[in-house]
Amino acid sequence: MTAIILKLKRTLTPQQIFMASAFVVNAGNYAYNLLLGRFLGPRAFADAVILITLLLVLSFVAMTFQLTVAKYMVELHSRNQNSFIQQAYKYALTFGLVLGAAVVIFAPELQSLFQTESSLMFTIFGAAVPLYFIMSVNRGKLQGDQSFVELSITYQFEMFWRLGLTFILLSILPVSPAIIVSIAIGVSFIAGLFPFKKVRSASFLKVDLSAAEKKSILRFFMLTAFYELTQIVCNNSDILMVKHYFDSYDAGLYSSLALIGRVVYFVTWMFVMLLLPAVIDLRKRGDDPIPVLKKYVGYITALSAMIVSFTFIVPEFAVTLLFGEQYLSIAPLLGWYALATSFFAISNIFAYYFLSLDKYKPVIIAGVFGLVQVYAISLFHDSLFQVTIAQVLVMSGLLVMQLGYFMMHQKYAKSANRLESTIRRH
Repeated sequence: MTAIILKLKRTLTPQQIFMASAFVVNAGNYAYNLLLGRFLGPRAFADAVILITLLLVLSFVAMTFQLTVAKYMVELHSRNQNSFIQQAYKYALTFGLVLGAAVVIFAPELQSLFQTESSLMFTIFGAAVPLYFIMSVNRGKLQGDQSFVELSITYQFEMFWRLGLTFILLSILPVSPAIIVSIAIGVSFIAGLFPFKKVRSASFLKVDLSAAEKKSILRFFMLTAFYELTQIVCNNSDILMVKHYFDSYDAGLYSSLALIGRVVYFVTWMFVMLLLPAVIDLRKRGDDPIPVLKKYVGYITALSAMIVSFTFIVPEFAVTLLFGEQYLSIAPLLGWYALATSFFAISNIFAYYFLSLDKYKPVIIAGVFGLVQVYAISLFHDSLFQVTIAQVLVMSGLLVMQLGYFMMHQKYAKSANRLESTIRRH
């Protein structure tokens, strides 16, 4: 393993390796969902996708710990890093134990809420939750140390173990598919812990942080937590609500619709990852980042237009190719769902752009529209078509608001520049 890492580091930059790894992991996770849908059929897939959705929710929550650790591994002095990491593990593990215990205790209620075949799937999932938070702090440390190759390996291990173990167990164990998926998810958390970045013992070290540092850490943690909550609501609330309002067959159909439609989001995410460092670098140099924003908005709009056009023109072909004929009845909704996802993906670019500039109003806007989406689905769920169109309307409203904020910000910036130029002349 060490020889492979050294060879990769000599061949590619760590950033290139991480970008390539992110592409492979996203593709692997997407293939995992597609294969499960084909293997299980709509009814059994509906239960499995609840676990996958909960995993996505968990990843967003744990990302708050990872990003906070990564940021302050860089910003804190070396004298405080080890003690900070020890505290991060302590708080993350405590939070994970509380959250995991809640999932285990309320497993019967979750079974009733989401109309699943068994509560055991939630019990197994809940028992594994603390491991995910330990894994996230470890990843945050690797990210903060800029150990991008090792960071890539943790994601690869998690994805490949979940993918391989799920289908091996499905082939040999005569138990509920959802229980097998929960076992594979739990084992993948253990695999994702490696390579584990050890820290020196801080048992005799005092966390010597100033009041300003503590305030900065807490502020960043809370803002990140709010942003990740926004992503959870916008990305996953529809699947959970459909599972609640509809029977397993329709919920399974909708899950396949969501997975195909979200191709737009997964594709555009790579551009988001390229946008952020570019904007931050331009800001440090005092250059205008607007041309870069416009370039990436143009790329994502063009890609989204191509995918949406494809899903409207040949929806039956897309559904049959990816999931099979048993999901064909969902084809008329595919283009509409892809359109809603496109609106969200484009608006997301503006939110990330302003986050990189330390401006958080677009995140608040996204959070408000996430709640509006939940409310809209709670009102309009007589059919899957209603659920889908409700999201098209809400996400189009989100995009309009983000564009409006961007134009208003640009107007104020130009006015401020003119005022500054006038003052200098006089």
